[in-house]
Amino acid sequence: MKYQHTEQFRQNLVDWFNQEKRDLPWRRTSDPYKIWVSEVMLQQTRVDTVIPYYNRFLEKYPTMQSLAYAPQEELLKMWEGLGYYSRARNLQSGVKEVVEKYDSQVPNNRHDISKLKGVGPYTAGAILSIAYNKPEHAVDGNVMRVLSRVLHIKEDIALPKTRKTFEEAVDMLIHPDQPGDFNQALMDLGAMICTPTSPKCLLCPVREYCTAFHEGDADQLPIKTKKTKTKKIQFHVYVAKDASGRYLLERRSSEGLLADMWQFPMIEIEKENTSETRKKFQSLYNVKIESCLNENLLTFKHIFSHLVWEMDCTLVKVEQTANLPENTNFFTLEQIAQLPLPVPMQKILKVLN
Repeated sequence: MKYQHTEQFRQNLVDWFNQEKRDLPWRRTSDPYKIWVSEVMLQQTRVDTVIPYYNRFLEKYPTMQSLAYAPQEELLKMWEGLGYYSRARNLQSGVKEVVEKYDSQVPNNRHDISKLKGVGPYTAGAILSIAYNKPEHAVDGNVMRVLSRVLHIKEDIALPKTRKTFEEAVDMLIHPDQPGDFNQALMDLGAMICTPTSPKCLLCPVREYCTAFHEGDADQLPIKTKKTKTKKIQFHVYVAKDASGRYLLERRSSEGLLADMWQFPMIEIEKENTSETRKKFQSLYNVKIESCLNENLLTFKHIFSHLVWEMDCTLVKVEQTANLPENTNFFTLEQIAQLPLPVPMQKILKVLN
């Protein structure tokens, strides 16, 4: 890969970053643990959403030991609302490994740090460059977008093999003395100026060295093939209350989507009409519906990255007819507030409150 402006590009970028960088709490530390926490939270989540979570999380778990041995239910409660909960579980597993195997010192080389649970090539590079000042690439979507324009790379960024091209590009361009600033500058540039649509080229500190700016096709890059269609699933959600005013909840399986989170019973609507889902609900949970308190408690959609849940919620009064299934119980509203609930269930709880 040839590029004649490497020196000017890296220097302009880092100078711009040092003048314009956003004041973010994780930029006030070089502690690899705290940088690790921030990088995991920032995956798939906007910066302004992350800030309060990051501050609360480090107040609760100021050291790696405190996170490594925290009860999982408490950890999920702290993460509640951030989504992609496997991130929290993987972070805890990785941190525990560092505590037990590396005497609480986050490894300072790509070989060892990459073996930790949940630490992919991007997170590894971010921690190594920001906390340890190592010239290591950290390639995410922002970086691929910026460099596809600067270097006029026309490979499809949706293909996993393309990442290698961008990692090599960062290795070529990275500032040897300020690698952390360089990597963060690329991320900030992508977030603030070199945006997916309508890039603000006239405000860009490196536009003079950007091939797409000179070619006039920045808005056509990067090239990315469309993802497959999102799957939709319809659910009838039974918000079921017993005679003493407690609500029926179940804990999801410890594998897969929203693992170990609590939810109101959800019956997938296939070809069934309401009376069929009603029968199914009663037989699965060993309860009998005595009366319907609100047929249309709430109707909403919840969108995941690959999936849409369409949810119709009904408030019913029930009586228990046999032992409840495993991982299922009745709780008061106060108790429910202490359980880790995914966002769709928090919406329902809000209505109940």
